[in-house]
Amino acid sequence: MDEKMMSVTERKKMATRDVYGDTLVELGNIYNNIVVLDADLSGSTRTERFAKVYPDRFFNMGIAEQDMIGTAAGFAAAGKIPFASTFAIFETGRAWEQIRQSICFTRLQVRLVASHGGITVGEDGASHHALEDIALMRILPNMNVVVPADGIEMRKALYASINHPGPVYIRSSREKFSIVCDEDYEFEFGKGKILLDGSDITIMAIGLMVGIALDASEMLRKDGVSVRLVNMSSVKPIDVDCIVKAANETRGIVTAEEHLINGGFGSAVSEIVSDLAPTFVKKVGICDCFGVSGKPDILLEKFGLTKETIYDAAMSILKK
Repeated sequence: MDEKMMSVTERKKMATRDVYGDTLVELGNIYNNIVVLDADLSGSTRTERFAKVYPDRFFNMGIAEQDMIGTAAGFAAAGKIPFASTFAIFETGRAWEQIRQSICFTRLQVRLVASHGGITVGEDGASHHALEDIALMRILPNMNVVVPADGIEMRKALYASINHPGPVYIRSSREKFSIVCDEDYEFEFGKGKILLDGSDITIMAIGLMVGIALDASEMLRKDGVSVRLVNMSSVKPIDVDCIVKAANETRGIVTAEEHLINGGFGSAVSEIVSDLAPTFVKKVGICDCFGVSGKPDILLEKFGLTKETIYDAAMSILKK
């Protein structure tokens, strides 16, 4: 069986936060001007791995996210490469003004790598489910936003971020999810990656939804539907040409994200389509509500982040 067409349950799984921790250590060995900051959650974000190897370049700022962002901005202004991490809900919400004023306005090269993104934070419940972070970050001028599809892409995106201009927000996950990229995969800012090509319908997904979208694509193909599947991990800058091409060459686009559909990835796609290539867009995501406490797989089912929901969205476009 083609590895890409293995089901979610069959493919190897990995938590992107674990890859972040390991990759930080690799990068620290290559770049001696990397510094890492955390807001008293280094065990969960996995920055503790960097701290053990390079204690003189690690700074625990305590439960003071705004201070962490301001300090990271100072490091960047002084020529360091700062990576600042905490849970996504605190990094993008509690410190939003500092990110806007101290990092985005000044276009400093701070890397914000936030863990515990999405509904799969699970039992931590609504207060810790970051369902708004992509919207909060992509609305900021100069900010780059990346949601890796798996651990392989996380590592490649971290390496690519080192010399990328301006601030970068990278979302990582607590939960382990399916590997969908090949080992020789290369991440590029502003580029979508076509995993499957087809002419009837396009599915565009980010994060763990890429693996789920692969399963939905297999369901559709078994029903005779020609599916184009795109991993659009670079949410900003986004691949405008890829979106317009899909809108013109297929009968519609389904977007899938572990995030609120309001203001998120699906909204970004819709903005481009409405301006440049009007077509049907169906957004699979979380609909205008907060999360609840529960097991990650149960929550994915409860909030409709499933292969069946993606399948139904695609078929609803094809029936129009």
